[in-house]
Amino acid sequence: MSQKKEPPQDRLSPRQEALLKASKEIIVKFIESGRMSVAAFEEAFPQVYKALSKTMAEDDKK
Repeated sequence: MSQKKEPPQDRLSPRQEALLKASKEIIVKFIESGRMSVAAFEEAFPQVYKALSKTMAEDDKK
């Protein structure tokens, strides 16, 4: 009698992980290029994440 193990609930899906990594990289590039300050990270990150997520959702509909 083997029971299937359920994956832990605190893990991100590959899609969520990719969104987080892409969002972080975009913000880091803005900071490195001087177009944004480190202090603006907290405000900008959710905006970038939401924009990427919305774009991916629109692409899924096609």
